[in-house]
Amino acid sequence: MDFNLSKEQLLIQRMARDFAEKYIEPVAEQIDRENKIPDDILEGLAELDLFGIPFPEEYGGAGGGYDGYVLAMEQIGRVSGGIAMTLSAHSLGLSAISVFGNEEQKQKYMVPGCKGKHIVSFAFTEPGTGSDPKQITTTAVKDGDHYIINGTKRFISNANWPGAIILFARDDESGKPSGFIIDKGCEGYSISEPWDKMGMHGGMLLDVYLKDVRVPAENLLAGPGMGYPILQLGISFGKVGVSSTALGGMLAAYEEGLKYAKEKMHRDKPISRFQSVQLKIADMAIKYEAARWLTYRLGYLANNVKDPRQFAKEAALTKTFVCETAFEVTRLAMDIHGSYGLMNDYKISRLYRDTIIGPQIEGVADMQKMIVAGLTLAD
Repeated sequence: MDFNLSKEQLLIQRMARDFAEKYIEPVAEQIDRENKIPDDILEGLAELDLFGIPFPEEYGGAGGGYDGYVLAMEQIGRVSGGIAMTLSAHSLGLSAISVFGNEEQKQKYMVPGCKGKHIVSFAFTEPGTGSDPKQITTTAVKDGDHYIINGTKRFISNANWPGAIILFARDDESGKPSGFIIDKGCEGYSISEPWDKMGMHGGMLLDVYLKDVRVPAENLLAGPGMGYPILQLGISFGKVGVSSTALGGMLAAYEEGLKYAKEKMHRDKPISRFQSVQLKIADMAIKYEAARWLTYRLGYLANNVKDPRQFAKEAALTKTFVCETAFEVTRLAMDIHGSYGLMNDYKISRLYRDTIIGPQIEGVADMQKMIVAGLTLAD
């Protein structure tokens, strides 16, 4: 058992950190204010292959594995939760094509996605579905060699950018949810204005409207009625990105709390000299270390999934622990700041708004605990 990072892993980590600090950090507040990622940042991410880190080189990826992906995402999330959220949703969509797509689909959609020419989406949630795929109301009706799709999807990341969207609809042949690869911007595809969410700005969430969208039958992913297996495994991969993003936000909060404790003076000495503050710093350090190794382990497990059910369990428990712990660490850092933490002039205010989102996305915390309990009891 070796907990040391390899030379390649260290290079990925350093590359992502350097880019984040040099190019993203100076515009992080602008991204938060405007809820928009500058084009030159997206271009820079593409140049460094950050859109395709875990995927094979033969499909345009960087071949860095999910262990490398976790390391890079932590560093991006440390500086901008919105950019990390964008990359996470993109990788979730690509993972579904990577695992379930045929060769033609992989060449057509993964290559531009991994190169950052397209940004991919994953669309399951609807206004009335929650986390239950049985409640999907979007329909796909077979019409010759096409499917006609109608419905509405809610809170969809990256829906405004060109690229593929992995979309789930109940097909009339199987009566079950099926996955389709659709080109965003096609006839009948439209989107809402971005939702005004409280944090992770830059990572836009939009509603997607589909009216008589004609999708070639060849864009069916894995076959009719295969929507649930795609969802189960795809969202498990998505939790790798969400956990890594939360870990990055946790690291940033820890660093901000530590920095403020050393700089803030009270009675002619820094508040880091007070035992109550030291206890908070110790709690942050302990929680970050526990979350870090759990997240890194999930990246390792994602590289070679042998049992999708077991991986779903590991992804659910990691995502729950890391996202909840990220918020706890940010709250501790906020406590160290006191009233100053409430001011938007201080970075901890943005981090607080960002980390509160983690437990609510890619499956709420209680649902993840039910997955862990259900699969544990089934063993």
